[in-house]
Amino acid sequence: MYNYRIVEQVRRKQKPFAGFLRTIMIIFAVILLLMGITISQGFMLPGFLLLILYAAYNILSRKEYEYTMENNQLSIDVILGGRYRRPAHLLDLESLEVAAPNWHDSVAQYRKDGGSIKLPKYDYTSYEEDTPFYTMIITENQVKIKLLLDLSDEMLKILKGRYPDKVFLA
Repeated sequence: MYNYRIVEQVRRKQKPFAGFLRTIMIIFAVILLLMGITISQGFMLPGFLLLILYAAYNILSRKEYEYTMENNQLSIDVILGGRYRRPAHLLDLESLEVAAPNWHDSVAQYRKDGGSIKLPKYDYTSYEEDTPFYTMIITENQVKIKLLLDLSDEMLKILKGRYPDKVFLA
């Protein structure tokens, strides 16, 4: 068969309250530090702790996902804060059971509310309303898992070509 490598970057949409929370944290940290300088040094420690909390929140709240499909493997990496990458999954596509849009009948038994089969779920979608996401049921380390992914048309075309009975398109 052909060798291929497809890389797709998915940026998770931030929650509406996240920007407001960041602003409030910075304002309170600056106020506490200024109070520590002018009134009492006892306000300095909470100000510095709030700045550390802001830095941690800033890193952990900004998530990106990178899907890499190379030959018969799909790897998913999580990128926190735009810098810190950690591998989440390395999947062999030979163990793919089904990949379909979330509303498709082939994944109906795995849905949260109406499904009869409960699996560990991993959500790597962008939460954009106009982007359709796909449910992938696959085995990883002898455990069947459910992945929610924003797959590109190029990835779907290759998956459909390799596994026509297991991949359903929108």
